[in-house]
Amino acid sequence: MNTPDAEQPPAERPALRALLSYARPHRGVLSVVLLLTLLGSAAGLAQPMVIQSVLTKLMTGSSLRDDILLLVGLLVLSVGLMWSQAWLSERTAERVVLQVRRGLISRLIRLRTSELDRTEPGGLTTRVTSDSTLVQHAATGGLIQLVDGSIHLLATIVLMGITSLPLLGITSGVLLVIGVAMGVVMPRIRRVTIEAQRSVGDIGAALDRSLGAARTVKANGGEAKETERATAAAESAYRAGLTGARYHAMIAVLSGLIVQASFLAVIGFGGALVATGTLDLAALIGFLLYLFNLGGPVLSLVGGTTALQQGLGALARIEEVREMEAEDDVDDRPAAPVGPPPRVTVENLTFGYPGRTPTLVGTSFTAPAGGVTAIVGPSGSGKTTVFSLIQRFYDLDGGSILLDGTDIRSFTRAELRRRIAYVEQDSPMLAGTIRENLLYSAPDASENDIADVLRKTLLDGFVAGLPDGLDTAIGSRGLALSGGERQRLAIARALLRRPQVLLLDEVTAHLDGLSETALRKTVEQAAEDCTVLLIAHRLSTVTSADQLILFEGGRVRDHGLHQDLLARNDLYRDLTATQLAAAH
Repeated sequence: MNTPDAEQPPAERPALRALLSYARPHRGVLSVVLLLTLLGSAAGLAQPMVIQSVLTKLMTGSSLRDDILLLVGLLVLSVGLMWSQAWLSERTAERVVLQVRRGLISRLIRLRTSELDRTEPGGLTTRVTSDSTLVQHAATGGLIQLVDGSIHLLATIVLMGITSLPLLGITSGVLLVIGVAMGVVMPRIRRVTIEAQRSVGDIGAALDRSLGAARTVKANGGEAKETERATAAAESAYRAGLTGARYHAMIAVLSGLIVQASFLAVIGFGGALVATGTLDLAALIGFLLYLFNLGGPVLSLVGGTTALQQGLGALARIEEVREMEAEDDVDDRPAAPVGPPPRVTVENLTFGYPGRTPTLVGTSFTAPAGGVTAIVGPSGSGKTTVFSLIQRFYDLDGGSILLDGTDIRSFTRAELRRRIAYVEQDSPMLAGTIRENLLYSAPDASENDIADVLRKTLLDGFVAGLPDGLDTAIGSRGLALSGGERQRLAIARALLRRPQVLLLDEVTAHLDGLSETALRKTVEQAAEDCTVLLIAHRLSTVTSADQLILFEGGRVRDHGLHQDLLARNDLYRDLTATQLAAAH
């Protein structure tokens, strides 16, 4: 068993240090647990000595009263120590897993968008659930078992040597052979654990994929396909679990073999010594009791090493999350003063998603303070990407974005996003009530403020007709609402925070003509207090904008008013005749 740090592969040392870092805050309690465990082991080691004394006195006819009382006392002490140790150990283990999960949850929620783009959510959540549990056992019980097992085993071997050195020699030979076999099996448990946990993550990812788009799956008859995907991940986990089960079975056999093989060797060799008068019978029985007691520390060492290997495997996956880039400037939520709407300037912007051709190449435009600037262009021309960059969801590859001449990178993300409200195209909602969604980023808004935005977004009548009003639950992702209701609720949520910049990514896509007209007036009113940038796919939205920015191939092809672009730009005429007119 390669426990010394110097003998471990370099890759394992940081993992061990990370594991110990979880145990370090609880070192006081763990020291008490270790002390109780060692005292319990000492009480167990004392029993064979007392039993050997009882056997000797039986042969000589001496009184057994004191020895019997001592045995009963040792038994009661062992039970009390065992209960105290178990309770403190389990309580500390729960605190460790809470500590791990708190850190993971905080990290996962703050991961950069680029990290989330390339990682399955289901695979990330298993780090918080099953992986953290394995680290919990390794950082508490596993370490205690290793230390206790080592000390207990050493003490047992010393007492066995005191009782009979020849018998200890026979036992040591058996221990050495089986120990080498265990040393081969143990490291493989870590690799199997990593594979098994990764497969469990794949199951979560597959279910998240299908349940997150349940209506799409059902509408396209994809149940069998999604079942096959999730089942394949479950079967992979099953195969990894079987491999782990084989290793655990081998360890269980080897653990039992230690005692059984040693017992047979000691009985054979010890019986011969007793027969020749070299060893008395009481000493042989005492040695056998120590031999049976040897199973305890061996199991502790095996259990501790197994837990350690599993914990290191799970910790490798947890450390993957810690190595991902996170946004470390989002927790300071300053109440930015409601100032005048700023001028938004995009200068020579360059950006590309990893592994893809650049989405934006030298993009430049200016959105005047106040008013409505509409961005139009073919699909894939970089319109939504600009909105993501304004929010600093991604880092720019080149160029700059300015608010009234100040580079947005000079703001913390918290301060920047406090100034900006963003309504996405699919207008996702969070599970909860209408009120909770409205107040998500404006918790101090008054009832009058809520009533005002509901009226402006034509939601007042809808909410009034609900049995629970604002406290009506909207289901997972807001699926209890229609697409138009979700869009209007998302706009109401954005307006409630009174932003300086309002980003709208085609928010009229699911609205009827009457709702669209009313909402367009709402946006025009909002433009009096903030700078509005919107991605437009409807002709009515385009014609009412104060400025149009025409995108093509990641660049600004043209800009101006609707009539001007219609008169001079072939691409814009094609868009109005096809995409914009069709949307209208």
